[in-house]
Amino acid sequence: MMEDNKTPAVEIDFKTLLTDLVRPIVDTPDAVCVTEEENESGLVLTLTVADSDVGMIIGKHGKIARALRTVVKAAAKVSGKKVSVEIK
Repeated sequence: MMEDNKTPAVEIDFKTLLTDLVRPIVDTPDAVCVTEEENESGLVLTLTVADSDVGMIIGKHGKIARALRTVVKAAAKVSGKKVSVEIK
């Protein structure tokens, strides 16, 4: 009989993960705020930064924003959850 190779879900603090990823990128790390909201499609993280830092978070052609979302989604897969990131 074959065993199921699925790894057990891991608890991850997504709010802290996203905050720790963003703070080194921005000029005003104290203005970084991440809020969590659970809805029918999963966990939604809303990232708010200082107005002057929005461009840094989005990056050229959205590359940094896409990278942040990719890292969070990879962590979500490990934890067995569905997580999305919104940037405001």
